[in-house]
Amino acid sequence: MILPTKHIPIRSSLLGQASLLLPRLKRPKTMSRLWEDLRSEVDLWSYERFLLALDLLYIVGLVDIRDGQLVRMAK
Repeated sequence: MILPTKHIPIRSSLLGQASLLLPRLKRPKTMSRLWEDLRSEVDLWSYERFLLALDLLYIVGLVDIRDGQLVRMAK
């Protein structure tokens, strides 16, 4: 579920979905604003998957929350 497999395409894996979030965080955004942006563009998302993808990005240190907004970390 986190990684793509023979039966789970990259777009359906959390890693693939998390990779769709990063380009949308060029500037800090609230979670609700990011969700609205994604929901209108990508039909594959559920709110639960959105949160899991954000959790994955947070765990690996690619995003953080500052002043109530999601911030992409420079690496």
